[in-house]
Amino acid sequence: MDPREEIAELTRELERHNHLYYVLDAPEIPDFEYDRMLRRLETLEAEHPELASPLSPTRRVGGEPLTQFEKVRHEVPLESLQDVFSFAELEEFDARVREGLQDVIYSVEPKVDGLSVALEYRDGRFFRGATRGDGLVGEDVTENLKTIRSIPMTLEDAPPRLIVRGEVFMPRAVFARLNEQREERGEAPFANPRNAAAGSLRQLDPKIAAARQLDILVFNLQLAEGISFSSHTETLDYLRRLRFKVIPYTRCATVEEVEAAIRAVDEHRLEQSFDIDGAVVKLDSLAQRTALGSTAKFPRWAAAYKYPPEIKETVVEDIVVQVGRTGVLTPRAVVRPVRLAGTTVTSATLHNQDFISSRDVRIGDTVRIHKAGEIIPEILSVVPGKRPPEAVPYRLPERCPVCGSPVERDEDGAFVRCTGAECPAQLARNITHFVSRDAMDIDGLGSAIVQQLIDSGMVHSPADLYYLEAEKVEALDRMGRQSTENLLQAIEASKQNDLSRLIFAFGIRQVGAKAGKVLAATFGSLDALMAASEEQLTEVRDIGAITAGSLARWFANPQSRHMIERLRAAGVNFNSLTQVTDRRFEGMTFVLTGALSMFTREAATEKIESFGGRAAGSVSKKTTYVVAGENAGSKLRKAQELGIPVLSEQAFLEMLK
Repeated sequence: MDPREEIAELTRELERHNHLYYVLDAPEIPDFEYDRMLRRLETLEAEHPELASPLSPTRRVGGEPLTQFEKVRHEVPLESLQDVFSFAELEEFDARVREGLQDVIYSVEPKVDGLSVALEYRDGRFFRGATRGDGLVGEDVTENLKTIRSIPMTLEDAPPRLIVRGEVFMPRAVFARLNEQREERGEAPFANPRNAAAGSLRQLDPKIAAARQLDILVFNLQLAEGISFSSHTETLDYLRRLRFKVIPYTRCATVEEVEAAIRAVDEHRLEQSFDIDGAVVKLDSLAQRTALGSTAKFPRWAAAYKYPPEIKETVVEDIVVQVGRTGVLTPRAVVRPVRLAGTTVTSATLHNQDFISSRDVRIGDTVRIHKAGEIIPEILSVVPGKRPPEAVPYRLPERCPVCGSPVERDEDGAFVRCTGAECPAQLARNITHFVSRDAMDIDGLGSAIVQQLIDSGMVHSPADLYYLEAEKVEALDRMGRQSTENLLQAIEASKQNDLSRLIFAFGIRQVGAKAGKVLAATFGSLDALMAASEEQLTEVRDIGAITAGSLARWFANPQSRHMIERLRAAGVNFNSLTQVTDRRFEGMTFVLTGALSMFTREAATEKIESFGGRAAGSVSKKTTYVVAGENAGSKLRKAQELGIPVLSEQAFLEMLK
């Protein structure tokens, strides 16, 4: 098949399967087959870049992060709605609508608690997407919206220009998983899915937005050039035929039917994947809408019925502390069972010490509780006047409840973390990090094998990997003789790694792969690094007081010392193999941008660091040079704005000679 025809056919098929999977929840093919088609399209586009479309399924996630969002003036304003909080207020709204109108029909729709956006299409192709902003001017978030798989990039039989309005949301299951990951990393959790969605959509880096797995429901046709409609629900049916993921609706002829529909949305809202904070009531006839018009703030033909939040009282019977995979101590309140949002709640997150202190939550307190995002039980406040006299302020323990190591508070956050290098609660995460590509690079140790090694009792510390016995490993699930032999060879080979990899593999707070290289090159051996004082550490380039303190405390911990001695006995290399002797780039900072043809990014970075320089990810006034390859983007523009010297790849190569 001709490459142009094959690319077009693959694009059509992949878009169709995207619609089936993300919009209709009715996939026709397994993930493997979808991935095979996507890889084939990637191969064809690489071989024929002139045929690759910016709207290709392979380019859903953009390249370099943006420096800012451009402003967009909405051609059709994105109006807000008047809120009503009772059926009495709703009936007053209905009476105002019916004055002078005959045959009134309403559309009742769930009110998605997300972020409103406008999607613009030209000649059937996605052109631009913007946030609502103030209704008149929003921000261009096109690259982030492209990461939402339920948004079609191309439309068949579409008008020359089409603008639709939708609500971007974070599915509740994704929200719960994201907050769990954030708390494990010692990051503040999002308050609710709406905040999480808004924060994700306004990320300058589309890769972050893509990782957040956002979704959208389209609820209004703003503009359709050359096509006319008589009713709102007719436009929704039309948009559904164009393959948009469209809000469900119920048509109602009386206010009693409207109230029944609102109750039905409320009864079934926990069955949906998205947060619902109300129901929207809209006049269906577009001609009648025009006749009613709008006030300075709201359209007269629509209202948003807001559901009251469900809040219950219960008693805190205990506070327990869990230690996450990254060592973060997370307190949870054990509460007297209470029915909330369709389930029985027996515990609630307390996040961290600051959260507990700000609300002054104590064991024995009566508290008001709700579900954040209708999924995560959370304490809102203590009920005044119901505190028992014996209740005392709660403080997190000073030692890890799992391993007994001292705990320390993050310098840049409110989280308390266990410092134990061999803490059982962190073991799976520590080993996974220890064997990762930039650390000891031990191939064949996936998370499933790591967990089996821990569950079998063969591994209690990363150092135990170097004492594994072939017969015991071979007995593990899915580990035959050849797999075991390959794994043990990879472990043995890792003993010869440079010291910089071992330093990074320790997982010391604030010490990344770059810091590991700098420390290894500066001190030459692990013993010299361990003997260094905090003052000596702060004299090292890129090592500040916080990192120095973290290093000193980690090396002083008995668990760390025990692991290091086990590694020494196993024959793991403790010396630097790549000490910097030629420091021609000393004090210089380089930024790489665009596609490099002579180096990979990793190889270019290693060259810079081998001469004592530093490779940074963003351009600033402190940047010495920007090395620009093909299709360099915003980093090149910023360098030109700041007057930073820009090197071609050839010029950079000359500097290395």
